[in-house]
Order: sequence, then C-alpha cells, then structure tokens
Amino acid sequence: MSRLSLFNSPLLLGFEHFERTLDRVNKVSADGYPPYNVEQLGENELRITLAVAGFTMADLGITIEDSQLVIRGKQSDDGQRVYLHRGIAARQFQRSFVLAEGIEVRGAWLENGLLHVDLVRPAPEVRVRSVPIRGPEPRVEAKTGPRPLPTRASDNSAPG
Repeated sequence: MSRLSLFNSPLLLGFEHFERTLDRVNKVSADGYPPYNVEQLGENELRITLAVAGFTMADLGITIEDSQLVIRGKQSDDGQRVYLHRGIAARQFQRSFVLAEGIEVRGAWLENGLLHVDLVRPAPEVRVRSVPIRGPEPRVEAKTGPRPLPTRASDNSAPG
C-alpha cells in the first residue's frame, strides 16, 4: 500500500527533508518515562525539563544527532546495598526531540532532580539576493578555412 505524501505537490520543491523529519517524529518512543515539560520562555527560546530523580550528572548524557536532541540516562545498580523493599528501580531511558532547522542548544543543567535543557532559535538573517537574467547565448558560427582542391586520380600517377 503506498503512502500519500503531504509534500507531493510539484509546487513544494526541496521539502523531502520535512517528510523524513515527520517519519522520525512518528518513530519516537511512546514510553512515558521520564516525564517532561516543554516551556516557551520567549519568542525564540524554549526549555525542556525532564524529571530525572535519582540520576546524577554522570548518569546522564545529551547529544545532538543530525537534527535530533537525544537525552540518555543510565543508572547502575549498587551491589553494596541490601534492600528490604525495592520500589525504585535503577533504570535507563532515551528521550528524543526533533529540532527544527536553526534551533541551537544553549545549555543544560541538573537541579533538584530536574534536567533542564535550554534551546534558542537565533533571529534569522533577512537575505535578499538578485538573480541575474541572461539573454540568449550568442551563436557561434563554425569557422571554415579554404577548402582543399579536389585531387584527381591521374595526379597520383608517376610522371612518364
């Protein structure tokens, strides 16, 4: 079964990367752990906050892979402890966010069990560019030199 593309119009040229991005968004894990918030701090500023209680800075990692912000966490089991009840499991997670073109990660910090990641979209440069219009290319006439004189078969004979 073929899939209908949103960007199939001949008027939308070069938008294939948007379609790939939408495909990636659909594949993002549906796991709800860890819970997170996305806040708008200003016109061009966002903050992602993840609840990562029990994780240390050494347990967390943030990378940007292509246009995806990937936040990973991995807790290790402490073999020295003896639990009478274990309700808090050491676990790992991976949470991905697809970043729009131009979005930059300004910074991240861990505070009171919350991991904050600040994002910013720099103000776009207004670019106006003229495209020169060329006229028809001048036709180049093939230059021919003097034509060689036709030779006769009798010219090739030896004098006699």
